[in-house]
Amino acid sequence: MVPVEEKSENKKAAASRKRGRKGKNASENKEIIAGEVNENAKPEEKDVDFVAGVNGVAEYNGTESLSACGEQAGLGVLGVIEEAPYIDAVLPLVSDSEKSIKKPRKRGRKKKIQNEADLVQEFENFPIVEDGEIARIEAEETLRKAKKNKKETAKDKKEHVHRVLYVSTVPDEQVEVVITENGVVSEYFVEMAHQSKIRGNIYKGVINNVDTNLQAAFVNFGCGKNGFLQIDEVHPEYYLSLHHETSAKYPPIQKVLKVGQEVLVQVVKEPNGSKGAFLTTWLSLAGRFLVLTPGQEQIGVSRKVEDNEERQRLRMLLNGIKPGENMGVIIRTASEGASKTHIHKDLQLLKRTWKTIQKQVVKSPAPSLVYQEADLATRAVRDYLNEDIDEVWVDSKDVQKSVGELIKVLFPKNKDMLHLYDDKRQTLWEHFNITRQLDEVTKREVNLPSGGRLVFDQTEALMAIDINSGKSQGKSNFEAMVYRTNMEAVEAIARHLRLRDIGGQVVIDFIEMRDKNHCRDVENALHAAMKRDRARHDIGKLSGFGLLELVRQRTGSSVISITSEPCPHCRGTGFRRNLEWQAQGVLRDIRSKLAGKNVPATYVHHVEQEIAFYLLNKKRDRLSELEHEFNVRIEIHLK
Repeated sequence: MVPVEEKSENKKAAASRKRGRKGKNASENKEIIAGEVNENAKPEEKDVDFVAGVNGVAEYNGTESLSACGEQAGLGVLGVIEEAPYIDAVLPLVSDSEKSIKKPRKRGRKKKIQNEADLVQEFENFPIVEDGEIARIEAEETLRKAKKNKKETAKDKKEHVHRVLYVSTVPDEQVEVVITENGVVSEYFVEMAHQSKIRGNIYKGVINNVDTNLQAAFVNFGCGKNGFLQIDEVHPEYYLSLHHETSAKYPPIQKVLKVGQEVLVQVVKEPNGSKGAFLTTWLSLAGRFLVLTPGQEQIGVSRKVEDNEERQRLRMLLNGIKPGENMGVIIRTASEGASKTHIHKDLQLLKRTWKTIQKQVVKSPAPSLVYQEADLATRAVRDYLNEDIDEVWVDSKDVQKSVGELIKVLFPKNKDMLHLYDDKRQTLWEHFNITRQLDEVTKREVNLPSGGRLVFDQTEALMAIDINSGKSQGKSNFEAMVYRTNMEAVEAIARHLRLRDIGGQVVIDFIEMRDKNHCRDVENALHAAMKRDRARHDIGKLSGFGLLELVRQRTGSSVISITSEPCPHCRGTGFRRNLEWQAQGVLRDIRSKLAGKNVPATYVHHVEQEIAFYLLNKKRDRLSELEHEFNVRIEIHLK
């Protein structure tokens, strides 16, 4: 290192230049030994502790802070020269070859750096001191903080989703639960007394039949049709003979089960149409935070908890929890943020429930119900009330009391989130403008914002969803219109799959798109929209014909199956014979009756009201011809 010295003759030269500014040429006033001098600035009297570093880059060698002294010598906070220091001579900072290509210094005031990110960008354009690796690390750290602040700012600007839970009840008759996000219905559940759900109930059943081809047993559990029990859903404690795993994971069902054997089963899937309930002997009891699994010695965290830090915290909470011998627990998604005390209390409640079930099994005959899942209002509060819910509205004082007790335990600092709606002039749905959205759930067609529409058609094998452009405006740019309609349809389809609880195979017929990027965007948008679905699902690829297949788990009885029934005329097909065809059939029937023997003088034929009016108004001439042909009087009566 070579010290930088201020020469006395250079001071005199600077003074003479100051005195001769008005009369001398500007080029003569700028003569210096090395570097440039700021003509408008006053020279500093204070000594500057700088030394010439490697490659001519100035380094700080003083005792004051780098940022304070750096400004005096024209250095930035990283120890890099921005402007020449106010001295008459310094050692050359660049070589002659570098000096020849050096960019001219811009005159005028320097642009003010607006924020930290711009400051980092400014520093990146300057060379870093080779011996000052710390400076480089500081620059990288500053850049990292700037990017982090930018992400946090963008996250804060993201619109908050206002979620509200509504519970509407008709005492002893019906319960409806709705969850809205910013006023849009995202979840809808209905339970009626005449068609109550049995999913989650535990029964003591008897095996009626063992099917070797299906490797399944049919169990009479006292609830209508026999339930379906596969071999993989049979707990080893029910095996009549020991099974040693060799090549097959499960033994042949005919060797481990027999007709007349009693089993304790739980309903996994509701009966649907001609299909009976799906049963299992791997029992589970769901609480607020935990799921107790008798007969399974496992302790784990639900797969739906995606945050790794939260999963690790929940595992730590489970370290001190002992469910008991031959028992297991799974922490539910609702337990995110819960304390160890709440989890322990929930475990004790579930263990008491299991002991009650065991006592009930001993004294109950087969088949019979030994444990019934809570009603819809209680389940909704247990499963869906979490920190994401901002408000809860109920229209029953009994529900208000039960929900209020749970809120006091779970959210003691947010007791005001519960509200009672007691206006008798309007229903809860009418007051919050939800009625129209609930009516859409049972409709075949659903309108999209841009004028397109969705058409839902349920068949025996699958659900077909067709996307039509409808009244969408896009004649000038057809591809843009198709892309917009398909993107709107993706959000609506994901929402209605949840609302209607559509299960099984689903085929979506998108409007065909030529742009491969648009096809990829639609697929990604569907994956993102389906992430909020609690049911398990698998999404395929969009084919060249615009078809996309997905499979979704049915979680229970859908709203449509609970609130609807097949049409007695079309028997669920949606079509029937027209009146002309039906009238011709009635006339043929009348002719065949009159052509027989022992025909009375007045022949009476009974038909439905609609076809009767059609015959009397449109086919009176044909009836008169038959009367003259067979010499009888014909009368049309209503059934």
